[in-house]
Amino acid sequence: MAPPNQLCLVLVIFLSVFSLFYLSTSAIIPKANVSLSIPSSQLVENLCNGKAIQDRRFCLKAFSTPEVIAAMDKTQLGTLIMKLGAANAKATLNVYNEIIKKPGSPQALEALNCCVEAYKYAILSFEMVSSKLVADSQTANYDVAVIGPEIANCEKELINVKVQAPQLLAGNRFMKYYVSMGYEITSTLELENPNEY
Repeated sequence: MAPPNQLCLVLVIFLSVFSLFYLSTSAIIPKANVSLSIPSSQLVENLCNGKAIQDRRFCLKAFSTPEVIAAMDKTQLGTLIMKLGAANAKATLNVYNEIIKKPGSPQALEALNCCVEAYKYAILSFEMVSSKLVADSQTANYDVAVIGPEIANCEKELINVKVQAPQLLAGNRFMKYYVSMGYEITSTLELENPNEY
């Protein structure tokens, strides 16, 4: 039999690897792989202090990655926001799809399917906005703004049928934060580059 010290070491390694694997696959909560002790860029500071931002702390944590901090301009930052929003929407959609597989009432299933459609829409919108940031910031701003009501409707449907799933409510809350950050950056870009119509 192995000495107790070796068993402890094996257990610590197993738990470390397991927790790293689990944390790296949980994308509903923003993936801030770096502590907040890394100074944020002025672009991130300005964005997170914007009027549309619903949760400044979430904004700073979500954007504490080296890739975001290294963004050189608002367009790069906007593209990264849209990628993070799409990734979060995909992760939340996966949770909805898993919950739908479990038995439930027809009303709950209807509400969950409403949310699935809202998240599919959110993913497409975030991905489309990335390509429109430079060419048409006004349309990009609109495309981000209309995600919000879709998610709010999803949340309303869940509440109406009393779906008890804290993960889903957290995913909806985080999605609202990403929408507010996307709206803030596209509003800023729209003001700086008004369309000539």
